[in-house]
Amino acid sequence: MALSAILLFAAVLAVAVATPGPTVAVLIARVLTLGPARNIGFAVGLVLGDIVWLATAVFGLAAVAEQAHGVMVALKYLGAAYLVYLAYRMWTAPAADPMQPPPRRPPLGSVLGGLAMAISNPKTMLFYLALLPNLVPLAGISLATFAELVALLTVVYSAVLAAYMISASYARRLITSPRTVRYANRGSAAVMAGTAAIVASRS
Repeated sequence: MALSAILLFAAVLAVAVATPGPTVAVLIARVLTLGPARNIGFAVGLVLGDIVWLATAVFGLAAVAEQAHGVMVALKYLGAAYLVYLAYRMWTAPAADPMQPPPRRPPLGSVLGGLAMAISNPKTMLFYLALLPNLVPLAGISLATFAELVALLTVVYSAVLAAYMISASYARRLITSPRTVRYANRGSAAVMAGTAAIVASRS
């Protein structure tokens, strides 16, 4: 693939990922409530979800996705339901000291949560199925070129997510009193619930 196409894909992807949307709102809310360490798996799931949509576009599965409309709708509502569940967990979370290290938990659930968020996000779906074919010549793309795109996606997306997580982590350090922690938890829950409504309402 031509260098110009690669650079164009990287630039547009960086702008699309960095633009605040449901994914960014959820990630920031989770970091403010749970801290960055508990959200590394969630970020990994987000990247994996984008790779799934990239593969869908590259290997011509977009038509299959359109035909399986019911499945896509179900995934969208499952993603919204997951966000509602997270909102409930954050609303009822105890006002723990944000400077205390979080308890260790298996990362698989967090990874699956990020994956579900990415797959059900209409913004992500629109980027890969509608915009990407206008940026990269997908006809007859080779596995080597696909691997290049995956590597580029992983680097760009991870860098943007890391920047948001670091920024939210610094903001989290300003939250010290139990009352402020409780307000932050409930504010994050409200963001999560609002994002769930946006995801569920978009076609």
